[in-house]
Amino acid sequence: MSQLATGFHESISVLIADADSMSAHLIADEIARGRHDISVVSVANTCAETIYELERKQPNIAVINARLDDGPLAGYRVLQHLQLMSYRTVAIMMIPDSERELVIDAFRGGARGVFCRIQPVKMLSKCIRTVHDGQVWADSQDLHFVMEFLTRLKPLRQLKPGGGISRLTPREAEVVQLLAEGMSTKEISLKLQLTEHTVRNYLSNVYDKLGVSSRVELALYAVTREELHDPSRI
Repeated sequence: MSQLATGFHESISVLIADADSMSAHLIADEIARGRHDISVVSVANTCAETIYELERKQPNIAVINARLDDGPLAGYRVLQHLQLMSYRTVAIMMIPDSERELVIDAFRGGARGVFCRIQPVKMLSKCIRTVHDGQVWADSQDLHFVMEFLTRLKPLRQLKPGGGISRLTPREAEVVQLLAEGMSTKEISLKLQLTEHTVRNYLSNVYDKLGVSSRVELALYAVTREELHDPSRI
């Protein structure tokens, strides 16, 4: 179990938010081991815990996993909270892989860095220092995704329940449900025995019908709709 720092002599204070408590503490151990310029001041596992610790500790850096104990994309709700509040905290989003929409929505949500979980954890310390120094942490592929999207950039928003959900076909509703459960486009295609191109076409149609523009906006919308868990009710 990690030893969370309690002193105030460290130059970079860090909060770690992860769905799994053991994983969060292992990450905390790794980035703090032998590095006297980084102080892990808190760990959290849910949105509520993370927001509470952000308000209480107001760390320099918050390393937030996209998956919290609340759900596969719950970390993005924490980003929304940070955008609304005037904290000094800067966010780094941890994502399972460099999927285009997850990268784009992390930066749209206010993150200054995106750290892929397949990268060595020891690189996270460098990521933290880079972001703390006012720079952006992203690899060339991530930057390509962001640059490609700039021409249609819109503020990330959480939509209110209601509206066009009844316009979805049963298959579209099924795709949305799997997306809200955290599945990637490839995983959805395998689950439904469709091509990835077909899944993307379904998602494009859903975006138009619901007035959303990204995977995360759609997932945040979907968690408020009971109909999506039972497509026969649409």
